[in-house]
Amino acid sequence: MTRVFSGIQPTGHLTLGNYLGAMRRWAEVDQHRADSVFCVVDLHALTVDHDPARVRRLSRQTATLLLAAGLDPEVCTVFLQSHVDEHTRLSYLLECVATDGEMRRMIQYKEKSAKERERGGSVRLSLLTYPVLMAADILAYGTDEVPVGHDQAQHVELARDLAVRFNQRYGYAFVVPKATLPQVAARVMNLQDPTSKMGKSDESGAGVVYLLDEPDVVRKKVMRAVTDSGRDVVYDRQEKPGLANLLEILAACEGRDPEELSGAYDSYGALKKDAADAVVEVLRPLQERHRELCADPAYVEGVLRAGAEKAREMARPTVDAAYRAIGLLAP
Repeated sequence: MTRVFSGIQPTGHLTLGNYLGAMRRWAEVDQHRADSVFCVVDLHALTVDHDPARVRRLSRQTATLLLAAGLDPEVCTVFLQSHVDEHTRLSYLLECVATDGEMRRMIQYKEKSAKERERGGSVRLSLLTYPVLMAADILAYGTDEVPVGHDQAQHVELARDLAVRFNQRYGYAFVVPKATLPQVAARVMNLQDPTSKMGKSDESGAGVVYLLDEPDVVRKKVMRAVTDSGRDVVYDRQEKPGLANLLEILAACEGRDPEELSGAYDSYGALKKDAADAVVEVLRPLQERHRELCADPAYVEGVLRAGAEKAREMARPTVDAAYRAIGLLAP
C-alpha cells in the first residue's frame, strides 16, 4: 500500500492557506487512499528565535486543528515529531551524506537567513541543516509520496537525492519518495499582498485568514482584500493577482473552476461577498469540531501518544537498518 507522509510546523496560527492547500486534501483524500502519516514537526519550530511556551501552545493547537479538519486516528497516524526519536537519529546519518553546498543552496535557507540578518540576529546552525531533518522525517517511514505545496518541493527533491546517494554508497535502505503537488488552491495568497503567500508568520495578520478567526473577522478581511485596477472580473494571475486570488479561494471552497466563476460576476463587491460567505461556511464545521476537542484535551493527548507509539514502530526498522548499513554496531 502506498505510504504518504506530510508535516506542518507549529510556527504560527494555521491559516486558510494551510487548510485549502493541504489539510483538507489530507482529510478528504490522502488518509483514505493510502497508509498516511501526518506529523506536527515541532522540532522545526526551534530553528529561529522562539518562545518555548508559545511553541508548546501552538503544537497542541496545530494537532487539535488537524483532528478538527477531519484526520481520523483510526485511519491515519497523527503525532508530534519530537515524540519519536527516530527523526533525530536518522537526521544525523543523513547529515553525514549531505553536503554543505546543498544546504546553502536551499531557497528557504537563503530567505530566512537574510531576514534574520536584517533583524540583527544570528543565524542558527539548525536553520541551515533543517532540510536534512525534513528528509529524515520523510525517509524514516518508507514514504512513497509527500503531498506538499510548490514552495516545499525543493525539500522533497533533497530527500530523494539523499536517499539515492545513501542507497548507492551503503546499500539499499530507503524508498525514494516523490512530491505530489495539489492543483487547485495550492498557494493561497495574502489578501493584502496577492503576490505573497498567505503565511502563518505574517506580522500584521490583516491579509491572513486564520482557521480560528470569528466569522465577522473573516468577512472583514475578505471584504478589505486588495483588488486590481479596472472593473472587469476576469481570471488573470499576472495582470489581476488580487482578483485571481479571490476567485481561486472561492473556487476551492465550492469545488469549482476559478475561470468559469469569473464570468458570473460583474462587480468586485459581489465577488468579495460570495468569497467571504464561502470561507465562513468552509471553516464553520472545523471550528465547531475544534471547540469540542478543546473541551476534551485528554482525548487529543491520547491520540498523540498512540500516534507516536505507532510511528516509532513504523520508523525504527528503517532507521536501525540505516545505522547498520552505514557502519555502526547494533546496540
